[in-house]
Amino acid sequence: MWKFLPRRIEGEPARVPDGIRIYAIGDVHGRADLLDQVLTRIDADLAAFPAPRATQVFLGDYIDRGPDSRAVLERLIGRSRTHDTVCLKGNHETYLLEFLKNPSILDEWQSYGAFETLMSYGVAPSRNADPAAQARLAAALHCALPGSHRQFLETLRRCFVCGDFLFVHAGVRPGIPLTQQRDEDLLWIREEFLRFEGGFGKIIVHGHTPVLEPDIRPNRINIDTGAYATGRLTCLMIEGDEMLFL
Repeated sequence: MWKFLPRRIEGEPARVPDGIRIYAIGDVHGRADLLDQVLTRIDADLAAFPAPRATQVFLGDYIDRGPDSRAVLERLIGRSRTHDTVCLKGNHETYLLEFLKNPSILDEWQSYGAFETLMSYGVAPSRNADPAAQARLAAALHCALPGSHRQFLETLRRCFVCGDFLFVHAGVRPGIPLTQQRDEDLLWIREEFLRFEGGFGKIIVHGHTPVLEPDIRPNRINIDTGAYATGRLTCLMIEGDEMLFL
């Protein structure tokens, strides 16, 4: 656990409003075990240091790659019933919903970890599935997917603003007002966003691009530490003008 003071690129301290504490969690990717550990740390922190309002912000990419996507969604749905949570959409969630409508997308989705997600729902995929097999897999997932999971996926938010911070899955396109960003960029952007050294109007807290350690810049903070591969799921806490990693 270590603490630092964020400063915006304009040189002024960045902060969230008084009385609010934010816990931001990076890309989970099917690692329900790591998510459980992070939630336990958050609960311990809240018990030791109560806050008037504590909001947990999950940055998307809950499914694929890791072994237990179904359990991750179940945990998040349960958490949202008992805590103040904001669950953002990641690009991986778009694949699952699209697959239910357009089974042929499996050819693309499988390279992003689709098979692990399907197996977590008890659906046995096969490589090089023809269109008929893809349709059968989509129908099987439709039957296996609880209604609460589908509703959760369909109601994920694009982004979340609190004080001087904007939370989003992938990032934002430089030069475009934050209120006019396209979903494609919020979910997918990489190099144009990562290389930009100017100000965005807010400090962008994001995931999507795995890094070994949280990447802290004057204009953005990347907290995707590649949980499915590294075993490290990062949680960033922001309160007032201070931040720390749990």
